[in-house]
Amino acid sequence: MFAVEVRDHVMIAHSFKGDLFGPAQALHGATFVVDAAFIAKTMDENGVVIDIGRAHEALKEVLGPLNYKNLDEVPEFKGKNTTTEFLTKHIHDYLAAAARDNRLGRQGSELDSIRITISESHVARAWYEASVT
Repeated sequence: MFAVEVRDHVMIAHSFKGDLFGPAQALHGATFVVDAAFIAKTMDENGVVIDIGRAHEALKEVLGPLNYKNLDEVPEFKGKNTTTEFLTKHIHDYLAAAARDNRLGRQGSELDSIRITISESHVARAWYEASVT
């Protein structure tokens, strides 16, 4: 398997509902490092997995509306716990749609999967990987 990975970051605030979250039930901030890996069995005729520039732009597009926001106030997240795991799937779904729309410099159907990893700190991270389709 081949992969191309791009990275960006986002600064957010949010709170969680549920005793499981203890002190994180209160509003708190986080800076997340976000890695998006585009995975394919083969390279294309240009010798690449994906256009790295377009992939990075797509990642910035999905993170932009979240940066410096309180996620509790983002309408599409209303009533949801915006956990790291939740956010990995949200970002994946956006990038998978970009791939299906052939906005990443290669036919989305030629990618096997996209993996999103969000690092909360140097000791904790979560990831979600699924096919593009």
